[in-house]
Amino acid sequence: MTYNIMYVIALIVTFVLTVLILKKLIPVLKSHKMGQKILEIGPRWHKGKEGTPTMGGIAFIFAMAIVGLGGCIFLGVVDGIRATLPLVLTLALGIAGGLIGCIDDMAKLKKKQNEGLTAPQKFILQVIAAALYLLGMTLVCGISTELYIPFIDKTWDLGIFYYVVAMLLITGVINSVNLTDGIDGLCGSVTLVSGVFFTAAGFMTRMAEPDGAVMLLGALIIGGCAGFLVYNFYPARVFMGDTGSLFLGGLIVGGAFMLDNPLIVVVFGIVYIIETASVMLQVAYFKLTHGKRLFKMSPIHHHFEKCGWSEIKIVVVASIVTAAAAVVSAVFGLK
Repeated sequence: MTYNIMYVIALIVTFVLTVLILKKLIPVLKSHKMGQKILEIGPRWHKGKEGTPTMGGIAFIFAMAIVGLGGCIFLGVVDGIRATLPLVLTLALGIAGGLIGCIDDMAKLKKKQNEGLTAPQKFILQVIAAALYLLGMTLVCGISTELYIPFIDKTWDLGIFYYVVAMLLITGVINSVNLTDGIDGLCGSVTLVSGVFFTAAGFMTRMAEPDGAVMLLGALIIGGCAGFLVYNFYPARVFMGDTGSLFLGGLIVGGAFMLDNPLIVVVFGIVYIIETASVMLQVAYFKLTHGKRLFKMSPIHHHFEKCGWSEIKIVVVASIVTAAAAVVSAVFGLK
């Protein structure tokens, strides 16, 4: 009952705070001309979105951080401080991603184009954040080098290579969430459903009691994303920018590590993975065939746009796919 009350309060307060902050933030972003620049190679109909305020992810970052801090203090009193440390580190990973995204967004606005940090610069910063996160999880939370394989209930001790795999997974998922933020409401909706998965996972752990920290993470994600979608669902009045998407990416992959089941993110986060895979396949196919394209455009949500799907249809289908993958993950893939 204690966890249930905490969960409901955290979700509602995060939602309300996000909405209220955005209501004040959007006019500020507009007054400072912090509008999104649209790539020339993007869908031509997206040019009408140019100038829409970006960096709106600041709103749910502040809301989640404030409510998350309060929730961690509460859990520290109820369960002891050690129970809150994985969530504290995951929030720190998300905030680190948000800071990298903020630097990237500011560089784009300064250059007045949709290209900020270079790919190597962004990757190096993300690797540093991932390494610090893994160091913290190892020293403070005692994670081992055994990689749990979901669905077959086996573990594989990778030794030192565990950290290589873990860093690749962290940076890969963070960038995958970033790629998913390409049309109105897509990233927010898919991530909201992922938050529902964490809620279920918190209830369904094999411990005698629900995992309050994982439940709290689910509440933060659902509340923040739902509040953001009030202004971001089609037609969007604000974009989250890399500031928001890299923050959410950190929470999503960090949540999988909190479950001591990092590979499960590949299943419940299947839409993120498909988005990245579509880009990789498009580039590889283009090079192998000397100019031919596998998709009409990548990431794959743009392919569906060019096939005539509306943005709302793409968001709904992606959310349904995520929900189905989340159910499979919760029922069959939890440790």
